[in-house]
Amino acid sequence: MAPDHSSRCEATIAEERRMKIGILGTGHIGKTLVTKLSEAGHEVKVANSRGPETIDPELLSAGARAVTTEVALTDVEVVVLSIPLNRIAGIAPLVARLPDETVVIDTSNYYPFRDSKIQAIEDGQVESLWVAEQLGRPIAKAWNAIGSASLAKKGKSAGTPDRIAIPVAADRERDRRVTMALVSDTGLDAFDAGSLAASWRQQAGAPVYCTDLTLAEIPSALGAAEKDRLPKRRDLAVAVMQERLGDGTTNPDEDWGVRLVRAINM
Repeated sequence: MAPDHSSRCEATIAEERRMKIGILGTGHIGKTLVTKLSEAGHEVKVANSRGPETIDPELLSAGARAVTTEVALTDVEVVVLSIPLNRIAGIAPLVARLPDETVVIDTSNYYPFRDSKIQAIEDGQVESLWVAEQLGRPIAKAWNAIGSASLAKKGKSAGTPDRIAIPVAADRERDRRVTMALVSDTGLDAFDAGSLAASWRQQAGAPVYCTDLTLAEIPSALGAAEKDRLPKRRDLAVAVMQERLGDGTTNPDEDWGVRLVRAINM
């Protein structure tokens, strides 16, 4: 069963102070996090694999700075990884230099057609545990269970009754607290989904994955997850989207995609 301890994060992050955040990745999720966390008043640095000169200036309009990967991982309190799993090993040496108290948040999902097969995950290892193992440090898992269009367009103020919620998994209390507060800063409610070991319940193919649920709806969705069925449901959704959209990189809009995934996963 899923944990029954939900939590809406009431306190603002770190006693209402601005946080220094480094974000790696400018894909669909990464660029929205850059914008929303900058607009929330945080000091954001962003890097991608191609260099700061390739980052769209519009992405920096709310105050974020385009930097190299090494600079993005220097003098920060939070690091957000919004990169494919097959790139995790490449940034591990830089992550290893971070102080232990730095909060590292992973937003990734495993897609074999994009990441190539990762045998440990194919054999059943929880994706976030695999990431933590590659990095050699604790992480939090968040923003992986919402579609990019919903993240960009459906955020609402805290306290709104129909505000979308997403699960947050972490093993350390500081990681959990900081991540949940930042989730709220992006217009979503945060649900405490427990440990990283339990975070398979928010992987692709699960009932909570990209189905735009409210805080009250998440516990039953997490509880209904069936680990053995996740890969088949994940791959079925990908196949339908590729047939409909014509490729494996275009993301569906915030309504059609949610309807599709609800039909498959719930």
